[in-house]
Amino acid sequence: MNHHVAASERRGRGRPAGDGANRAAILDAAKVMFGAHGYDGASMRAIAAAAGVDPGTIRHFFTDKHGLFAATIADRTEFTSRIVAAFAGDREHLGERVAEAYLGAWEDEETAPILRAIVRTALTSERTANVLRAMFATRIIAELPPTMADIGELPLRFALAGSHLLGVAVARNLGHIEALTTIDRDHLIAILAPVIQAYLTGPLPASAGTP
Repeated sequence: MNHHVAASERRGRGRPAGDGANRAAILDAAKVMFGAHGYDGASMRAIAAAAGVDPGTIRHFFTDKHGLFAATIADRTEFTSRIVAAFAGDREHLGERVAEAYLGAWEDEETAPILRAIVRTALTSERTANVLRAMFATRIIAELPPTMADIGELPLRFALAGSHLLGVAVARNLGHIEALTTIDRDHLIAILAPVIQAYLTGPLPASAGTP
């Protein structure tokens, strides 16, 4: 057998030449497809076609659709970096900066489509929801500036602040609740800021089992 042909065939089955370029092309295509069609509407085959690769190449890099979706969010959106950046600066206005970064991401044409896809997917897929929760919490907490090191119970604080902001963002951008869609964003941020500030930096009541 011709060894050059055999090597070429092996690459074609899932380890193509130019791995870095193929991975980048897949993530770029996935961002567009997930944003336009949501998780359920974007098929692996369609993403592969848009990226100019075969579906096996996607499996080689990301294992399955869940893995591809999580990687797309991590590598092709600025959502987590925006939130992390909001923690830089004085602690006094932290709630305002976080609320502004969170709501701003939902109104940015680059990040809004994928955020909508994230929410719709998390509501229908427990597995994907768990992956996304772990990814966001782990990544954001790991990248926080040292100035946050003295604040205890960060996972709980993040869950409280994130749940509150997510509820507002979904009601405003997906549920189209009139009172939230018509309010000026700066006014809404001003209302949310002290609540988010309290979640992130304020004292938390002791649990019932705490002596």
